[in-house]
Amino acid sequence: MDIAYIPSPSHGVVHLGPIPLRGYAFCIIIGVFVAVWLGNKRWIARGGRPGTVADIAVWAVPFGLVGGRLYHVITDYELYFSDGRDWVDAFKVWQGGLGIWGAIALGAVGAWIGCRRRGIPLPAWADALAPGIVFAQAIGRWGNWFNQELYGKATDVPWALHITSSTDGRVPGYYHPTFLYESLWCVGVGFLVIWADRRFTLGHGRAFALYVAAYCVGRGWIEYMRVDDAHHILGLRLNDWTAMVVFLLAVTYFVVSARLRPGREEVVEPDGDTPDGDAVALDKKADSEADKKVDSKADDAADETTDKKSDDKKSDGKKSDGKKLDGKKPDAKTDTESDGPAQSKESVEPAESEELVEPEESVESVEAARGEAESAKKV
Repeated sequence: MDIAYIPSPSHGVVHLGPIPLRGYAFCIIIGVFVAVWLGNKRWIARGGRPGTVADIAVWAVPFGLVGGRLYHVITDYELYFSDGRDWVDAFKVWQGGLGIWGAIALGAVGAWIGCRRRGIPLPAWADALAPGIVFAQAIGRWGNWFNQELYGKATDVPWALHITSSTDGRVPGYYHPTFLYESLWCVGVGFLVIWADRRFTLGHGRAFALYVAAYCVGRGWIEYMRVDDAHHILGLRLNDWTAMVVFLLAVTYFVVSARLRPGREEVVEPDGDTPDGDAVALDKKADSEADKKVDSKADDAADETTDKKSDDKKSDGKKSDGKKLDGKKPDAKTDTESDGPAQSKESVEPAESEELVEPEESVESVEAARGEAESAKKV
């Protein structure tokens, strides 16, 4: 009985002459471009400069690829270093095998280097890029479809994935398309982060923490459905344990960050543009014009004060000059009156002396008369 199913591509690579075009590589490259494009738009909206996301991605992407490959090789080392295996295959990234945990961890190191060189905070850059990263994961998962890998348990659901390859231990049949489940989950996480970021104004790395926590929830149940070989600890696959640990770390960071640094960064990049569009830009322009007016008034007031002080100094100088001239006037008067007024003064003084002499003469005559009268009585 035929059932509906999702067909698998017969070939994961197309040759353009001597150049192989691999579907897995195309999915990774497209995902990177989407992440950078969306991250750049979000970065500019937060007040950053165009091109900054791409400049830092030059550091983050190579580090992420190396980290993702290292995680895969370390956790699945038997695929490359066991008997009958060729260790050179560990470098063949195009054949698949990138662990998202290692990609994010080492990619963050590369992003930190890029952010440090540009003088911007890593959490702010991560918040801007978070939805783009998870959308890139959604696109990258389709690379597993081209390689016919990472499928789930056998099923007869209408959307079952039809595996046709029998290489590397595959068994042809119909299986749960776990790559599709994870791809759809990642799309949902991306829109969740965008909505929450707008609704709650997430900042200081909390949008990125929300992305990590939400992705881990989906990765946990999707990982449980997979049937490919993996290391188990206490009955659970290694990636399930990793998802739980990373989920707890992301939630802890989200809660602690919200308490210590609420809100969002006001400035995400030195000399960046104004966030939130033209309205805020107009407010900034208005504030600038108001500051200019205040400065102009202050300058005018300072000029008036300076002019007033200079006028006061001039008037004080004139007064001091007048006092000096007044002090010199008696000398000038004496000199000028030496001929005229001085004579009148001399003419007055003798008159006064004559008036004083006249009483003295009259007293003497009286006394003389009295003396003569007394002498006459005696006779």
